[in-house]
Amino acid sequence: MDKKKKRLLLRTSILTVLAVTVGYVFYTNFFQAEATSLSEGEQAPNFALYNMEGERVELADYEGKGVFLNFWGTYCPPCEEEMPYMENQYAEYGDEVEILAVNVGEPELTVDRFVNRHNLTFPILMDENRDVLDHYGIRPLPTTFLIDEDQEIVEIITGGMTESHIEEYMERIKPS
Repeated sequence: MDKKKKRLLLRTSILTVLAVTVGYVFYTNFFQAEATSLSEGEQAPNFALYNMEGERVELADYEGKGVFLNFWGTYCPPCEEEMPYMENQYAEYGDEVEILAVNVGEPELTVDRFVNRHNLTFPILMDENRDVLDHYGIRPLPTTFLIDEDQEIVEIITGGMTESHIEEYMERIKPS
């Protein structure tokens, strides 16, 4: 009987440590409020990714134009909800503000179906290895960086956005 109690105590201890560890990992990866290691007022780090047509796109290509840099995934309900709003505002502000929507590590077929289903026309960039996501320190999705014409980060928005918010953000970063 004494041996059974020791075994039960050992198993309980191991399971408790395991549960705490798993809980901590989930918390830090999915629920932590801090979105990024970057701050407003800093220069946006340059990056190069490929769009859905296989063309190389670099953030530096858009110097002189406002950039609405959105990190998203097809599995993210707030991301899906804000995409039509982004498309509407892209039609309105596309000459002055570029939307760059960075998909984070999903297969191209999945992203292509999503883009076609929502009739998106703004550039969708593929961060297949999640390098840009990691470099920008993104948590959670969606996260959006408002970048002005000088490539300075104006604001960092975490979570979903309404269409009126997106319109306000476009106004803030369009060149004067």
